Amino acid sequence: MNPQSGNTNPEFNHLNMQTGQVLAQMNHGGHEMFDVHEMLSGIVGTLNLYTLCKGHVQDPELKTMLNRHYQHITKEYNACVQAFQTGKDPAMRTESYKMAQDNDFVYGLKPAQPVKPIQSVTELNDQSVSSLILGTLKSNASLRGMATLEVTNPVLRRVLADGIPNWIEMAYELSIWQNKNHYYQVPQLNQQDMTSMLGAYAPSTQPPLQ
Repeated sequence: MNPQSGNTNPEFNHLNMQTGQVLAQMNHGGHEMFDVHEMLSGIVGTLNLYTLCKGHVQDPELKTMLNRHYQHITKEYNACVQAFQTGKDPAMRTESYKMAQDNDFVYGLKPAQPVKPIQSVTELNDQSVSSLILGTLKSNASLRGMATLEVTNPVLRRVLADGIPNWIEMAYELSIWQNKNHYYQVPQLNQQDMTSMLGAYAPSTQPPLQ
C-alpha cells in the first residue's frame, strides 16, 4: 500500500482567508465534514448489521468470511476516525483486504424460488444475511468514493482512497460465495450480442493534446 500522504508535516501550510493559519486537526472543508460524517455513520451501520446477523449464519465458510470482514472494517473505521479527528497519519496504516475465495463465477440462470421480504427475524438465513451485507458493502464503497472526492485534508483523503478497493474486494468476495451457492445468479447475453458489444470500441490513435 502506498504511503497515506505525501506530506507528513503535522502543521500543513493551509490558510483560511478570514482567520489565517489552519491547524492540521481543523484542515477540513464544509462538504468534507458532512460527507465524512455520513460515511463514518455508514460504517457504524455496517458493523452493527454484521453484529445483528452473525447469529443467523449457518454456513461455516460464510461465518469465517464475515468475521474477517468485521475485523478489517473495524481497523479501517478506527484509522478513518483518527485521521479525521487529528488531520495526521493514523497509527494503524491502511491494509489491503485479501480474499480467501477464488474469482470463478458460474454464468447462467437456474430455476429458483422467488425472493420476498421476510416476516420475522426467525426467517433470516444465509441467503438473506449475505444479501443484506452485500448491499451495505456496495453502498459503502460508493459512499466512500463520493466522500473522498470532497476531502481537502491530504492525509484523510489518502486514508479514505486507500480503503475503497477493500470495500470493493469484500463485496466481490461475498458475491462469489453467493454465486457458488446459487443466490447470486449471473445471466449472460447471447454470443452474437456479446461479440457486438465487445467490439463496439476501438483504441484511440489521437496524438497528445498540445
